[in-house]
Amino acid sequence: MSPHDVLVIVPAHNEVESLPATLAAIRRAAPAVDVLVVDDGSKDGTSEVARTHGVPVLSHAVNLGVGGALQSGFRYAVERGYAIGVQLDADGQHDPADLGALLAPLREGRCDVCIGSRYVARSGYRAPLARRLGMLLFSGVVRLALGRRISDTTSGYRAYSLAVMRVCEHDFPKDFPDAPLLISLARRGFRLQEVPVTMRERAAGQSFYTLGKKLYYPYKNLLASLMALLRRPA
Repeated sequence: MSPHDVLVIVPAHNEVESLPATLAAIRRAAPAVDVLVVDDGSKDGTSEVARTHGVPVLSHAVNLGVGGALQSGFRYAVERGYAIGVQLDADGQHDPADLGALLAPLREGRCDVCIGSRYVARSGYRAPLARRLGMLLFSGVVRLALGRRISDTTSGYRAYSLAVMRVCEHDFPKDFPDAPLLISLARRGFRLQEVPVTMRERAAGQSFYTLGKKLYYPYKNLLASLMALLRRPA
């Protein structure tokens, strides 16, 4: 597998402040991998910043949410035959130095989805209380559904095989691709694995998760997790 079989997909919404440092960090850590920015309806010149750094951009006319942005990225990757797609946030929270650890299990055929976890090993990252409670809740939901523990169901730092991306380009949660997605993929027979990664605080800008979305998140995820359990695997 050559380095150019890997596409790093960076969903971005109004990330003009943090995107330059994120793209530079990817180049330093993995200069040979390809990068795609999906500008999810930004109003602040995010697309122009990405192009200035020599990165191709898919631009949404309106904001679809992180799930919609990733689905566009998966479609781009499948159409161009990439073997692996990596989901990496634009806000600087994910350290591109962990890309090698995230890719290794997929390159070695040990899994189909590799999840970068803050909790497999002690990283020093401490999420806000509300988020920690949500993580505990959805880790419990995934354990009940799959009979195994996933320590970081809300991690947005993941690598996917081509087979998984072929599914996700057609069937992917539009807003919160967390616990329901993991349940759905596992029930389709895809193998999940976690590796430890370093997670940092957002470098600049504002989170995609506004107050309204934070309040909506647990209800939507619980309902979507139930639907993923009831749905017959394709």
